[in-house]
Amino acid sequence: MVTGFFKRGYLFLMFVFLYAPIIVLALYSFNSSRSRGSWDGFTFQWYLDMFQDRHILASLYYSIIIGVAASLVATVVGTAAAFGIHNMKSLPQSAAMNLTYIPVLNPDIVTGISFMLLFIFLHIRLGFATLLLSHITFNIPYVILSVLPRIKQLDKSLYEAALDLGATPNQGFHKIILPEIMPGVITGLLLSFTLSLDDFVISFFTTGSGVSNLSITIYSMARRGINPKINALSTLMFVCVLILLIIVNVLMSRQQNSNNSRRLGNV
Repeated sequence: MVTGFFKRGYLFLMFVFLYAPIIVLALYSFNSSRSRGSWDGFTFQWYLDMFQDRHILASLYYSIIIGVAASLVATVVGTAAAFGIHNMKSLPQSAAMNLTYIPVLNPDIVTGISFMLLFIFLHIRLGFATLLLSHITFNIPYVILSVLPRIKQLDKSLYEAALDLGATPNQGFHKIILPEIMPGVITGLLLSFTLSLDDFVISFFTTGSGVSNLSITIYSMARRGINPKINALSTLMFVCVLILLIIVNVLMSRQQNSNNSRRLGNV
C-alpha cells in the first residue's frame, strides 16, 4: 500500500512538473495586465489582438500549409521506406535502422546548417520551397520508426490468404495490410505534423525573407520583450494539438474495436 502511494505521488509530481508551465502560460494569456507579476482581471483582448495581427496570421498560414504538406508527403515516403527496409535483402536491417536513427539523434542545429549549405551549394533560393523540403526530410525518419514496428507485427498469411481468395495485390494491400499498419501510419502523420509545427532551428536556417512559421515569429517577438500575444498564440497551439491528439485517439480506438469485432465475426 505504501509503495502504491509513492508510485502515485511520483506520477502526480511528474505530471505537475510537465504541465504546470503550460497551465501558467494559459492563465496569463487571459490576464488583462501586460505584466507577469500581477493579475488585473480576465480578458480575451490578447486573443483578439492576435487575430488582428497580420504578421501572426501570415505565420499561421505558412505553419499550417507546411505542416500539412510535409506530414502527408513524409508519411507516404516514410511508409514506403519502412516496407523497403523490412523487405530488403542486400543491406542488413540493423544497418538500415542505424542510418535511420542518425537524423533523429543528430542535433537540429547541425541538420539546419547542413540543409542551408546544401541549398546554397545547389543555388536554390531560400524560401517556402526549401522550408517545405527540409520539413519533409527531417520528418521521414520519424514516420519510418512509427510504421516499421507495425509492419514487423504483420501476419503474412493474411495477405497470402487474400491473394489465394482472388484479391489483387492492390486490394490485398488496401484491405489487409493498410488497416493493420494504420495505427503506426497515423502516429507518424501526427508526429510529423507536430514536429513541423514546433520546429524552430531547422526552419530558421532554411527559410528566406518573407516566409516564417509560428516558431520563428514567436522567437522574433520574444526578443523584443514578453508580449501577451505570445501567451495567447502558444496556448492556442497547445489546445489545437491536444484536440487533434484526442480526435486521433478516439478514431484509432474505434478502428481497433471494429477490427477486433470483424476478426471475432470471421472466427
